[in-house]
Amino acid sequence: MKVRNTGSPAPVAGASAVQAENAYRKADAAAVRPAAAPEDVATVMGIPEAELTPKVRQALQQLMVEVYQLRQDLDEAKQRVGYLEQLADQDTLAPVLNRRAFIRELTRMSAFAERYGAAGSVLYFDVNGMKQINDGHGHAAGDAALKRIAEVLLRNVRASDVVGRLGGDEFGVILAQSDLEVSNAKAESLAQAIAAEEIEWNGGTLSLSAAYGVHPLSAGQKVDEALEAADRAMYVNKRSNPRD
Repeated sequence: MKVRNTGSPAPVAGASAVQAENAYRKADAAAVRPAAAPEDVATVMGIPEAELTPKVRQALQQLMVEVYQLRQDLDEAKQRVGYLEQLADQDTLAPVLNRRAFIRELTRMSAFAERYGAAGSVLYFDVNGMKQINDGHGHAAGDAALKRIAEVLLRNVRASDVVGRLGGDEFGVILAQSDLEVSNAKAESLAQAIAAEEIEWNGGTLSLSAAYGVHPLSAGQKVDEALEAADRAMYVNKRSNPRD
């Protein structure tokens, strides 16, 4: 995992990188697409031009211009609201959802699983050795490592899955349509993807690994209980497979 001092990550406002990219493309397209220009007053109102006095025509034309401007203002306001909603969901450091947005998506997935009997799981990741990295190489190195770990997770999940930073060096992943066996296999592959890369920092090489826990979503279970269960499973994994 080669990490260099790069700029801030692009905002992410969806449950995944693909969803975020689609949202931004849609917003960009809307930003450059001009609103329809005001039509001729006589055509719009269905009034023969000969029956319009100059003052009436001028008043109607001014009204159409104002309506046109209001439509443009409304489109711009919608784009700003969409951007602010995306910004509110983004983690302050890594290019993934923040904890609040992740809990919201977990609530939706849990409700879907309960209503339709669909399989789903929540994964809880805890990065090993972050204190040593921060103490030995500075917090900039730790921040760079967390950003890259988030990118590794995003690259290795489906568009229907959700990745979020739960706080500190902890990440969560929501797997849709995945039973416990599939989810355990996926969690292991994600941990291996993190461990397979290395970080180059100030002439040195840093290694990372992550412990994980898996908990299936079940009908009637509260979201915070499901997340706590995945957290406990992660600690069991961490104690049985120490990597620090």
